[in-house]
Amino acid sequence: MSLAYLELNTLGPYFGLPEAASLNTVPVRSSSICVTRIAKDVADGERPIVCLPVCDAYFLMVYTKEAHHCDILPDGTRTLPRRFERGSVCLVDLSEGASIVLHADLHSATFFLPKALIQEVGELSRASPTIQLRCRRGERDPVLSNLTDIVLSLFDRRTASWEALLKHLAIAICSHLIEDLIGETEAGLDDAILPYNRETAAKEFMRKNLARELSVAEIAAAAGLSANHFSQGFKKVTGVTPHQWLMHARVEAAKELLRGSEASLKMIADACGFVDQSHFTKVFSRETGVTPAVWRAGYIN
Repeated sequence: MSLAYLELNTLGPYFGLPEAASLNTVPVRSSSICVTRIAKDVADGERPIVCLPVCDAYFLMVYTKEAHHCDILPDGTRTLPRRFERGSVCLVDLSEGASIVLHADLHSATFFLPKALIQEVGELSRASPTIQLRCRRGERDPVLSNLTDIVLSLFDRRTASWEALLKHLAIAICSHLIEDLIGETEAGLDDAILPYNRETAAKEFMRKNLARELSVAEIAAAAGLSANHFSQGFKKVTGVTPHQWLMHARVEAAKELLRGSEASLKMIADACGFVDQSHFTKVFSRETGVTPAVWRAGYIN
């Protein structure tokens, strides 16, 4: 699906909802905004995948009901499912695309925001000539939530003034995202929020050091935070503690070795940072429902 189609029509097909209602307008000069109302029901046992294409834009999702989903990383591995509160937001740079797996119904407003539109709005307020919004995952944002409620009301009352209202709302949303970036730079970190770049730094540090014992203080230092601030923020945005996430990452690494090598279970336990083979078997069985030996045999067969 082409970038032009995205700018002018709907995001619905990417969610398996080709008939999803959308609104489109050009708020400033030439770049358009696309808003799509998503109401995706997920049956028990289903895990629908949503894949957004590589393009020069941001994808903003504002949750109108609680949701649960996980990310698919560039290497194909999946993160743990995360809970997203009603009124929270996700903002993703689509320069490398984005993919998620739904674990529950998804009700949200989705915004396709070309980077050119962000620049046009930035010029109105004389912001930096080069604007790069920060990625956000599950952060509460009352301003965006309230603006989204007004945007959604336009779907149900298509009056003659809906497009003019959407233009003003689009500028307000983009301006808020730009101000959020400036505010983070000037005021530092909110104690209740773990920014996406710090979350990513912590996870990357854990992945690179799976084979050794890691303390929360070490992981927090890699993210540039105190242990207490990091632990609270990490649990808030991921739904699990750093230790739980680390155990999950070790299990995923062990699966790769079980699939791609003939190494013994003891060697795999050591390579992935488990205390011993018994600990490896206990954690792996808790995560997958089967022992490492049974999992490997099932994969081979």
